[in-house]
Amino acid sequence: MPTVSQRFVSHRAGAASGRALDPSAPVVLMVSGGADSTALLVMACTSKLDIMDGRGPARIARERIHVLHVNHHLRGEASDADEEHVRGLCERYGVPLCVEHASFTELNGQNLEAAAREVRYAAARRYVRELCQEAGCPRTAARIVTAHTASDRAETFFMNAIKGAGPAGLSSIPRRRNIIVRPLIDLTHEELCRYLEVAGIAWQEDESNQDTSYLRNFVRHRVIPVARERNENLARNVGVACDILGDEDAFMAHLAATALRSCTRRQQEGLVVLDAARVAAAEVAIARRMVRLAVKQLDAEARLEMRHVESILRCVAAGEGSLTLPGNIDARIEFGTLALRTASAREHLVAGWIAVPGRMPLANGAVLEASLERIPAGTDAVALAREAAASSPAGGSVAYVDAAALGYAERDLVRLKESGSSLPAESLGARLWVDAPAPGDLLCPLGMHGRSKKLSDLLGEEQVPVAERPLVPVVRTAPGGSVVWVGGIRLDDRFKCTAASKVLVKLVIHPQDLAL
Repeated sequence: MPTVSQRFVSHRAGAASGRALDPSAPVVLMVSGGADSTALLVMACTSKLDIMDGRGPARIARERIHVLHVNHHLRGEASDADEEHVRGLCERYGVPLCVEHASFTELNGQNLEAAAREVRYAAARRYVRELCQEAGCPRTAARIVTAHTASDRAETFFMNAIKGAGPAGLSSIPRRRNIIVRPLIDLTHEELCRYLEVAGIAWQEDESNQDTSYLRNFVRHRVIPVARERNENLARNVGVACDILGDEDAFMAHLAATALRSCTRRQQEGLVVLDAARVAAAEVAIARRMVRLAVKQLDAEARLEMRHVESILRCVAAGEGSLTLPGNIDARIEFGTLALRTASAREHLVAGWIAVPGRMPLANGAVLEASLERIPAGTDAVALAREAAASSPAGGSVAYVDAAALGYAERDLVRLKESGSSLPAESLGARLWVDAPAPGDLLCPLGMHGRSKKLSDLLGEEQVPVAERPLVPVVRTAPGGSVVWVGGIRLDDRFKCTAASKVLVKLVIHPQDLAL
């Protein structure tokens, strides 16, 4: 998000600050053969364009210009005529041309327009990567230049408004997105057609642009003309609104990303765990974006609708509930957290809360069971723990944890045990988080007298194969909290039972054949 100085600084100052592009970086023009892209090619070769490299409108060195044309083969001979037209233009102006051929046998639920757009941009990114490798320059120095106009921007604005878009959709086509720039965004289609007529340069007409069964064509031929009756400068005024919405959307996205980081309690492949209380306390506009960003981290292709986001926030506000999102992502409120898991994570990843008392299936088919043990007067808690560990079932393991060290009040835990578990463990806060080892995990292994050790080093010393480490259950105080027990391997010294322990949390891993 640019500051005022960055947005309104003079082009001369921008160039002097060293923001101008590498002079050898390729500039790829996406040219279909229609009026707009034909004008783009002519202007790039004969006039000045602002490709947002800090210089403002300036001539582009001819050796930097490359043209990409994608023949979609959707209109038979007309598609081939478009290709020939672009070839002729490139020969006339002496610039290299790359032609990509596309077919659309499988749309995977996309409409044809979206599928064609995806193919074009994929081809452009691929072409830029090849050119940058040849030139020996970073990809970020290159530019992909499209011929989008103020007319396209206004059409997209109305299309998205009809479909019920939010600020991101209503900001329409941005002037720039990463290396993609649109130097014609302030000119209308009609102005570009007049420019070509004066220059005596022909262009190709796509007859399908008259078919109003397509939403864009419906807006272009039915909606825009009516709106323009009230405002002749409709396209430019809508463009101003789009710029404002785009800036404010980018600022809100920045706020939401910061808020998301502050309330993320755990994140790993296939899993994001958020502090539900902090999400509930966030402004609705920010919370909606937080949910979308969190889901995008799990699956960039998952398309959330407003009803999905609102359902999640309803569960957050209620402090309970679960639902399945697009992409088969599971959203669940548990013990004050909002946990989002992908389908593969649910199958292969150990991650979630275990109530005390309670049971939890593990990734390797075993089951983790947590229960409470009150130490009778005169009983040596340390000896009890050692005997239990020695007599643990084959393939399983047992650990005793001091409940007081976990922060649980003795009277509440005793009350919970004596109630026969009729009291909800959640009401007493009796729960532990279980997941897999994560980079940076530290613990104070029992027997090391309080000295810390990397969990990865401990697993290496225990000769746990790297491929099997994600299956090792790690019991923690909370998502991202202190390690309590590395299941079947080592207890943390800070949570061991002592002679003063009165209530213990007993953790047992039952092997697969005893899990039921």
